[in-house]
Amino acid sequence: MFLYNVTVGINKEIEKDWLEWIKQNYLPAVAATGFFVESKIYRIVTHDDENSVSYSIQLFAHHIEDVVQYLAQHTDTIIETHRQRFKDRHVVFNTLLEEV
Repeated sequence: MFLYNVTVGINKEIEKDWLEWIKQNYLPAVAATGFFVESKIYRIVTHDDENSVSYSIQLFAHHIEDVVQYLAQHTDTIIETHRQRFKDRHVVFNTLLEEV
């Protein structure tokens, strides 16, 4: 199993709007691609910043090729939509992990 983890730091002033958008738009769009078998979202509780909050969006795939194809085929639409909607109010970094 492979975990594609997207960690997002988001301004606290738009946290509620962002989280609602992620649940109603981003996660369903990712699921519709068929590349991931499960998704989870967690608030990172060890993050301590007065202006922002961080979340871990976890996308699970059976094969690394599924993640690679997702990134190649959907970066321009799904990910760019998020960038434009929350421009200058978030930071993102991604990690690909393999279960051992």
